[in-house]
Amino acid sequence: MNDTENGATEPEPPAATSPAAPAAPAAPTSYHLLGDRTDREFSGLFKTSLGVLIATMVYYAFTANVQNPLHLYQGLAILVFSVVPTLIWLRQGGVRFPVFEPMMFLCATSYALPLLNGHAQLVDYPHEVLSRAGWYVLAYQASALLVYAAVRGQPGRGRFWTESIISSRLERNMTYGVVLSSVYTGVSVFTDWIPTDLASVLRAVFFGISILCVFTTCQRWGKGELTRTEKGIFSTAFALQLIFLSTGLLLIMPLTQIGIALLGYLSVGRRMPWVMAVVLFGLFAILHNGKTPMREVYWEGLKPEPNVWFLPGFFSEWIGHGLTVPTSEKQGMASALGSKLLERTSIMHILCLVVACTPDRQPHLDGETYGYVLPQLIPRFFWPDKPRSHISTYRLSVYYGLQSEEGTLKTTIAFGMLTEAYANFGIGGVLLLGALFGGGIKTMQVLSAQSPMFSLAGLTMVLLTAWSFNVELTMAAWVSSLYQAMIAVLGVPLVLRSFVGL
Repeated sequence: MNDTENGATEPEPPAATSPAAPAAPAAPTSYHLLGDRTDREFSGLFKTSLGVLIATMVYYAFTANVQNPLHLYQGLAILVFSVVPTLIWLRQGGVRFPVFEPMMFLCATSYALPLLNGHAQLVDYPHEVLSRAGWYVLAYQASALLVYAAVRGQPGRGRFWTESIISSRLERNMTYGVVLSSVYTGVSVFTDWIPTDLASVLRAVFFGISILCVFTTCQRWGKGELTRTEKGIFSTAFALQLIFLSTGLLLIMPLTQIGIALLGYLSVGRRMPWVMAVVLFGLFAILHNGKTPMREVYWEGLKPEPNVWFLPGFFSEWIGHGLTVPTSEKQGMASALGSKLLERTSIMHILCLVVACTPDRQPHLDGETYGYVLPQLIPRFFWPDKPRSHISTYRLSVYYGLQSEEGTLKTTIAFGMLTEAYANFGIGGVLLLGALFGGGIKTMQVLSAQSPMFSLAGLTMVLLTAWSFNVELTMAAWVSSLYQAMIAVLGVPLVLRSFVGL
């Protein structure tokens, strides 16, 4: 990894014999995110993953819970299209930030597996609705894959792509940024000290600081640069931050932070900490299983929101709900919890709802929800009455009769950008969305191929990798949250370097 301290020394003048010699290009950055493995080991990972895919397809070929054979073939095809980008990434050695790969992979859990497993909320839809929904998912994937494969280009050469903005001195102090962001999170969750007008701005700034500091600290940990004291400080602050973020009964934020931490650790060639990954998956499967009864109690005001002193009891109650499974499933509790986690990552049933209603009973929205994207780029400080970040989701929920206007104040239903695209423009919107993500992500990967990790481009790719997991968001919410994080992640290092000298 290239980690230069900007401005530390004067550059050497060019040699007299070659006054016109061009500056050497930035050395390619190796992002071997599955560890410092040999080509043989990567080939083994590729073959193992391909074998798992084939075994999964064979399993579902005989056990899929479908009433129409077409749905079996559609589900298997969606599964293959979901996994192919990851297989190609492995075959090529995992040398780029995996932004497109997880975005495609999550189509398996969101659409393929619910279709193959006979998701409980799909059984009420006619076969033709399920078939149309399956074709739309395949159209989206095919569009994304074709455009992604077609995009070519050269690495970027400007300062955005080639200049590191984080000095060694600043990198060494990132651990304390995690402490600062954890303190802010605790204050924002458990007190009303933060003025309402500043809440959204500060939330974006500190979330960006947290992402940057967690990634950098975990990368230093992976390189063996953290002292025992720094490891203790970081681990304590990071654990508290995850706990504080989870008290709202929304798990996407702590999951994103964990993903960023793993990305930083793995980006310097460390192997995946499989034991920790398995433990975390099990814990979040339990929390995911228990969040619905917890929301019914705490979101409906039947119990007051927990303060910091009652967190042990709060999480004990949550885990208790998460470990509760129907009597018929108790013998296979681990299997039951895992299946419930997969069920709740499904948005196939929402796509089927929209397909069933549009355009036969309700017309397409003709881009209405996309009209909320640009207003989200205006800070609420300058526009206090700006629409909420999930305004597109609320509009869809009300339009399709899932919620009342009052109901949107209490909870948010996941639609996903594919469903939003169909609701607005039909099959044309689906194809355009696939082309947009396939072409846009591939362009960024090509341009950042030789970017230092701590250049503006490198940090942008870190954020895009994290946001590729947010498949349940609509476009306005996705762009809004990414935009706010980018301002902080890219802006904070520039400000510190320019005005503080770090």
